[in-house]
Amino acid sequence: MALVLGHGAGGGVAAPDLVVATETALAAGVTVALVEQPYRIAGRRSPPPAPRLDEAWIAVVKQLAAGPLAGLPLLVGGRSSGARVACRTADATGARGVLCLAFPLIAPSGASRLAELDAVRVPTLVVQGTRDRFGMPPSGPQRAVVEVSADHALKSDRAAIAAAIAGWLAAR
Repeated sequence: MALVLGHGAGGGVAAPDLVVATETALAAGVTVALVEQPYRIAGRRSPPPAPRLDEAWIAVVKQLAAGPLAGLPLLVGGRSSGARVACRTADATGARGVLCLAFPLIAPSGASRLAELDAVRVPTLVVQGTRDRFGMPPSGPQRAVVEVSADHALKSDRAAIAAAIAGWLAAR
């Protein structure tokens, strides 16, 4: 099994929750690929519009699936913006599951992004801080939500984050 993870809008793949996810997946025997979005590689701080983010993500995941991850069942995910990208592209990437770390349910404009989560048709785990300023998504038919004692950064309660991810990976 392989897990491909993307970062949030303002950070990179060294975010604390992505580190926990990576360590947990590796300990479970899952291959991990961390993807730095092209806008970050180009030195830009702000992400492009969602369609361009999604296009880049799909291209990278397909390249990984045809190359180093060939033949492995694929899980995708990320933190914050990266979680949104993974949700929007789950079908296009052939993902068997989606891992969302700190999914930003409520946009700064106040609009809900629940439709992005509801559109995912494969098992999904959302690990969300109880103090996340972007809200707490509800559980759903294919979606488990695990609340941990943290804010949107998910820097605290590493043990709870790891336990949630380990349990979800074991079920895959």
